[in-house]
Amino acid sequence: MQLNYLFPTRFKKIGWMLFISGVVLGIFYLVFEMEPRFMELPVFAIAYETLMGKTKWLTLTENNILDEIITLLILMGGIFAAFSRQKTEDEFISKIRLESLVWATYVNYAVLIFTTLFIYDMTFFWVLVFNMFTVLFFFLARFNLAMYLIKKRDSNEE
Repeated sequence: MQLNYLFPTRFKKIGWMLFISGVVLGIFYLVFEMEPRFMELPVFAIAYETLMGKTKWLTLTENNILDEIITLLILMGGIFAAFSRQKTEDEFISKIRLESLVWATYVNYAVLIFTTLFIYDMTFFWVLVFNMFTVLFFFLARFNLAMYLIKKRDSNEE
């Protein structure tokens, strides 16, 4: 079956390398609150709010780009890892992929509903920041667990 929306198989390895690098770097970024000076660069901003609360539009501003790099590593790596063809992509794997995506979406929004009800202020902001990644995390976890269990079941039957 031809699936035009999936990346070629070789993107899976690239995706996992980017994804894992981004997660490890992200953990270091959060734990050690690192913002290296050499990452302070002028960047173009469509909208930028200054300390005084004034919003500037279409401007250059100075920004430490490490968090943007980490975000892109996690997102691009996760997308490549999640949506690359398996070596043998058939209708059964497509079904598992779809079920995993639906499951990940349900779990993601259940977490978001729960946090909306019980978490507030800046903690809720951090939940929203992490929520950018959780659909990919949940999907990758569920899909790869399902694939592992199928391979294990198939190897036990032989």
